[in-house]
Amino acid sequence: MRAFEYTAPGNVADALRAGSAEGTRFIAGGTTLVDLMKLEVETPSRLVDLTPLAEHDALLGTIVDLPNGGVRIGALARMAEVAWDHRIATRWPAVSQSLLLAASGQLRNMATIGGNLLQRTRCAYFRDVATPCNKRQPGSGCSALHGLNRGHAVLGTSDQCIATHPSDLAVALAALDALVVVRSLDGMGTVGQRTVPANDFHLVPDATPERETALRPGEIIVGVELPPLDVARHSTYFKVRDRASFAFALASAAVALGVRHGTIYDARVALGGVATKPWRSREAEAELIGKPATDATFRAAAAATMQGAVPREHNAYKIALAQRTLVRALGRVAEAQR
Repeated sequence: MRAFEYTAPGNVADALRAGSAEGTRFIAGGTTLVDLMKLEVETPSRLVDLTPLAEHDALLGTIVDLPNGGVRIGALARMAEVAWDHRIATRWPAVSQSLLLAASGQLRNMATIGGNLLQRTRCAYFRDVATPCNKRQPGSGCSALHGLNRGHAVLGTSDQCIATHPSDLAVALAALDALVVVRSLDGMGTVGQRTVPANDFHLVPDATPERETALRPGEIIVGVELPPLDVARHSTYFKVRDRASFAFALASAAVALGVRHGTIYDARVALGGVATKPWRSREAEAELIGKPATDATFRAAAAATMQGAVPREHNAYKIALAQRTLVRALGRVAEAQR
């Protein structure tokens, strides 16, 4: 790990000012960034620690009810705390489940909600500085295209990158129409705020794989808002992985399904583990709404999710695996409403 300067501002405005300097990275739980710094994949010259901000602004580290019936989760809230919150577990169960299926218990106690969303979209080649990677060094090439790509994406890929986004939480947020709240400084030094739909927060690689989110330079996440969706109470997150803990998804599905008298009246679908970003499938939703809640309907929706999939040498299995994963998740939610 290379030497770096460390600072811990006492308020958001000071943090944003400190973070505007070239070569600066924000850190909170640090469960991903520190790991990448040890490998010298990330080599910031300065770290701005956001953790102390929660002591000065309670909203940054807690979960609060919103007037519209939704909730706002502070960006510095720990994953474990959010996962076990009664409001989240009962009204947005897919969010709670996505957190409990992520990483390990130790990491969930340390990692923050904002940091989870800002994980680097990465693969083994990204972590290996001896191999070409367009994320680390734009224009150097993508080693995964013709290398070992069993865990890589089949949706949202480009000839620049086929790495999958690792966040489980981000998949659930994309499915449930969550908003990501960010703050920045304007030219006059005034703190401003905007919201970004969770489904639009992460970007596909296209020609710029090094740019992974809609955050502008110097912006920080301060919270996530979950809207008061009735259908969110009937949601789940289902994850398939190589081992039962501390492993990224090979395929996952976050779904919310409203069923009345055997017919689907509302549906939300997002996939993880198979795309370069959390993958909201409007095609699957169109196949579900107004149809009977049957296995045949679920299989048709699953087939629709894979429109445009581009498999590589070792990851073609993910197409069928993602479809089976989605059918399983849909069946689980539908069964609970019978």
